[in-house]
Amino acid sequence: MTKLELLSPARTADIGIEAIRHGADAVYIGAPRFGARAAAGNSIDDISRLIEYAHQFNAKVYVTVNTIFTDEELPEAEKMIRQLYAIGVDALITQDMGLLKLNIPPIPLHASTQMDNRTPHKVKWLHSLGFRQIVLARELSLDQIRTIHQECPDTTLEAFVHGALCVSYSGHCYASECLFGRSANRGECAQICRMEWNLEEGDDNPTSLIKGQHLLSLKDMCQINSLRDLIEAGVTSFKIEGRLKDMAYVKNVTAAYSEALNRIIASQPDRYERASWGTVELSFRPDVHKSFNRGFTSYFLYGKNDRIFSFETPKAMGEEVGTVKDIGRGWFSVAGISKFANGDGLCFLNQKGKLFGFRVNKVENGRLYPLEMPKELMPKMRLFRNFDKQFDDILQHDSAERFIPIDITMSETATGFSLTLTDDYGTVRSLNVECPKELARSHQSENIRRQLSKLGGTIYRLRDLNIEYRKNWFIPSSMLSEWKRQLTAAEPTIPVRQSTDSSIIPQTDVRIPLQDSFQHSDRDKWDPRFGYLLNIHNSQARLFYTEQGVSPTDWSYEQKHQSDVPVMYCRHCIRYALGWCRKSNSKASPQSPAHADGPLYLSNSSGRFRLEFDCRNCIMKLYKA
Repeated sequence: MTKLELLSPARTADIGIEAIRHGADAVYIGAPRFGARAAAGNSIDDISRLIEYAHQFNAKVYVTVNTIFTDEELPEAEKMIRQLYAIGVDALITQDMGLLKLNIPPIPLHASTQMDNRTPHKVKWLHSLGFRQIVLARELSLDQIRTIHQECPDTTLEAFVHGALCVSYSGHCYASECLFGRSANRGECAQICRMEWNLEEGDDNPTSLIKGQHLLSLKDMCQINSLRDLIEAGVTSFKIEGRLKDMAYVKNVTAAYSEALNRIIASQPDRYERASWGTVELSFRPDVHKSFNRGFTSYFLYGKNDRIFSFETPKAMGEEVGTVKDIGRGWFSVAGISKFANGDGLCFLNQKGKLFGFRVNKVENGRLYPLEMPKELMPKMRLFRNFDKQFDDILQHDSAERFIPIDITMSETATGFSLTLTDDYGTVRSLNVECPKELARSHQSENIRRQLSKLGGTIYRLRDLNIEYRKNWFIPSSMLSEWKRQLTAAEPTIPVRQSTDSSIIPQTDVRIPLQDSFQHSDRDKWDPRFGYLLNIHNSQARLFYTEQGVSPTDWSYEQKHQSDVPVMYCRHCIRYALGWCRKSNSKASPQSPAHADGPLYLSNSSGRFRLEFDCRNCIMKLYKA
């Protein structure tokens, strides 16, 4: 039986708890320090509180420690990892190989997507080092994922299925560090890809081709309709991006994907099951379109895709709700079937293609009254709702309950009664009580059920009650309540991490296949100039690679800003997006940059990048100009 894991983000412990309540099998949360989202750290006490809740349902808590470290930070990282191990963290999501040289406890390690995991060779190598779960690069196609699974069948594969996309291969984006000294590999990304850029051609006196567009901004990933394909390709952990997202977002998106996985399992119950325990009941209908999104894309899952970008805006547009019908003094009406509420957030693209948003103050008699009437709003403009007030109100309150259905059997013994609790996950608990027996004057089964069903404050809900004796014995309600308390007070049986389970690097003859693991070009052998891609930021990481048979010639880009090396590697190609691809668009105009000889640049007030197009490998590279 294959276990399927829905992995949700947790900015805080409270959001993590709600993610589990809404159907997550696991959550990932930032450590107190050293996470790839520096603003999303959590205390040891809060993580411990999340673990206590999660483990009731056999749900897992993974902690992100996926930055690269300085030598000065390594002792603190080692101490923190020991604290995380002591409170029962299920795994660490890591990037820096220097951790493998520290004296850390045998805590399972997951290879972060920051390690650029996109070839069978890389995945096989990481698995040989003891990594339990590999977070795949977002850019992979189904065929590439399937090949990795076929060549690494014993490796657990994790894939992002929803949320924001980095335009560069994760771990190999140095643009933020290049311009602002803010390293994405150290959790301080300045989101270069969401800025406005100008596209220019030529070195001297460049020609302006496009002005003020978000040329590096991608739509958000949504694979909710592709889960079955991902499962068949070999993915078993499905990751929702968003460790900076709020609680309403996590509730809604988690619930939507949980229901989608449940439908797949229901269609093939002999093949699949959820990785955690329990049943989820929702008080709302989840809809991923109602949470923050920049428009959705399947990215490269089904091959090259010309619908992955959003040049107009990096902000959320939400769901389309109709077109502007009539405009009056301080009001307008909408042609469409959508219903609106006071407080809804609406937006539209003006005639210059810029996003303009506003809040609805009042809805009355089919007319919408904004707080301030948008001057650029015109009839027939498409409207989008990026904030659904009624939907958000639901999510601000308790919107889900998670419980474990149990069956209780009562039987008679020579000196009293025996109660046995069972569930669908192998839990069996028995309670034998001695008490005098007395026949009742009225029927007792309904009262017994009523008392044993009062399971508030526990994770259980009574499903079946079997009374296996025929006499109508009288049992006081107070006694039944005490028996119920004793029966449900014990902790659920959670698989215990074995003390021999070690994440320490084993002694193997495996050597890193550099030319296969870092295929950003056609290099037949490792080029020392690209040693910065190993992200070696401390002496322990350097020692690790040396022991693996590699003699890295350079420190990380953060340590030494190399000139004339790419600071971004992108599957997104601006030429292709604009219809100027020299490979796929033979009808491009001779005047278009598809046929121009001059180099292309991106520029804004923060800096300038030269674009290089590796057309054979369909990769766009950015160099500091």
